[in-house]
Amino acid sequence: MRCAAIFADSPVEGRAGLHARANRSHSRHLVDNDAVLDILTRLGTAAATGLLGLPEPVIRRLAGSPQSIDGETLQPAVQLMLRLNQAVAVVGADDSSVTRRRRDMVRGAKLAMAPPQQVAVAELTIPTPAAALPARRYRDRGWSDAARPVIMYLHGGGWVVGDLDSHDAVCRQLALGSGCTVVSVAYRLAPQHPFPDAVTDAVAAFRWLRDNPQPEDLPGIVAVMGDSAGGNLAAVTSMAMRDAGEQLPAAQGLIYPGTDLRMSMPSINKFADGFFLTRADMEWYRSHYAPDPEQWRNPQVSPLLAEDHRGLPATAVWTAGFDPLRDEGSAYAQQLRDSGTTVQEQCFTDQVHGFANMGFLPGGVARTRSLGQQLATLINSQL
Repeated sequence: MRCAAIFADSPVEGRAGLHARANRSHSRHLVDNDAVLDILTRLGTAAATGLLGLPEPVIRRLAGSPQSIDGETLQPAVQLMLRLNQAVAVVGADDSSVTRRRRDMVRGAKLAMAPPQQVAVAELTIPTPAAALPARRYRDRGWSDAARPVIMYLHGGGWVVGDLDSHDAVCRQLALGSGCTVVSVAYRLAPQHPFPDAVTDAVAAFRWLRDNPQPEDLPGIVAVMGDSAGGNLAAVTSMAMRDAGEQLPAAQGLIYPGTDLRMSMPSINKFADGFFLTRADMEWYRSHYAPDPEQWRNPQVSPLLAEDHRGLPATAVWTAGFDPLRDEGSAYAQQLRDSGTTVQEQCFTDQVHGFANMGFLPGGVARTRSLGQQLATLINSQL
């Protein structure tokens, strides 16, 4: 049972809180991270899904008394993962290792959600003035060959970790849920490429996809979507197109987006530790991507702080009830709404940051597919 604690580490961006707990506790069992991940990877997603899909009374008994904050109660399976995470300290290389975090995110993501195979996948390269960006196209095999809208997807990972592989299963599920072509773009990462390189890449990739439709694409109909740091980049891309006077994205889908790098919202401290993404994680990512505090007020870093939110595309915002980023995602939705933008907002009140990657949770796959379906509906409503 102790090994199952690693399930909690799989689909999320940061691990600073996990290692901090390991360093300050001498009574917990210390487990080599690589060895445990190897074991769990061999067991596979089915084993994780089976554990977390036990009857709710069993999960509740293992998870403990219901955990409620702000009148909302954490999903029992999520609470079980958190409890296991606290019971086992996982130690390995220095937590500050960028290479280690990148590797573990990919390995954990593969465990967290199995990739559906009924999706056609093709690799491509997007040429931009600054770099040739690896990308991957996804298309549901079950749909007709009729032209479809495109969703450009920007992965999460604090602008430091994450890649095409870490969000491969997510993009497959979004393609199935939306019926659109999904194109995942690997933008350049900090610390090798701090702000504004990721913004430059996201904007350039959107322009290329918009201006170079494939035969199976609806010409010029490209939406933007992303989770966490990728949601930040999707929002910034939309503002950049508006400010340049260019054709806007068809819609934007923002999954628990980071919109204010000042980190001043109440939920930042309310969920600062113990809910996967921690305040320490966010400070670590920020120190690599935008180390200068003066940058935090730049609207291309913190889109919530832009002076004008008018004229942006129809938007869907999804947040999690137990997420440090909950309040700034909701605040951004409200800012757009107040500025006249069509906004659909949904808070998954019993979830934590990273739920879109958590296919092994009860209802996890359906939840992720629903994000694609909602964005597709929003796109179609604008055509």
